[in-house]
Amino acid sequence: MSNQIRKHIISWDQLHRDCRALTHELLALDKKWDGIIAITRGGMIPAGIIAREMGIRVVDTISVRTYSHQEISEPQVLNDVTATTDGDGFLLIDDLVDTGKTAKFVRERLPNAYFATVYAKPEGRPLVDNFITEVPQETWIYFPWDLELDYVKPISKHADE
Repeated sequence: MSNQIRKHIISWDQLHRDCRALTHELLALDKKWDGIIAITRGGMIPAGIIAREMGIRVVDTISVRTYSHQEISEPQVLNDVTATTDGDGFLLIDDLVDTGKTAKFVRERLPNAYFATVYAKPEGRPLVDNFITEVPQETWIYFPWDLELDYVKPISKHADE
């Protein structure tokens, strides 16, 4: 297998469908949740969608920095959750579990939360309780909040002739 980084582009529509699919799985657990904790920043939009679909009004956040752009560093809490001390009764939501560095850190901070992500890569997948779509480890996911629409040149250099 090649070590080349692949691109996986997620549209707003796809993200919404995937969040709703995750919501169906969470509802199937037939549990009453006290609230949602979004891992910021990526988990905020999925958490908002899931909170709406599940009728959950308490949404808290935990902000952890483990990388800046593509440089990985030690986890650092920038803003801690206040709604719970251990996560009991709460859904912990993120957009993606990648290497698992953030997931492991937050899992230790909130050991009793039910951890769900929309997307999962193989290295981080064992750290979450639920996810919707698995993508290969060497894939870079582009979320809709990171993109803008722009012209793309045709693949063939003769296409513009």
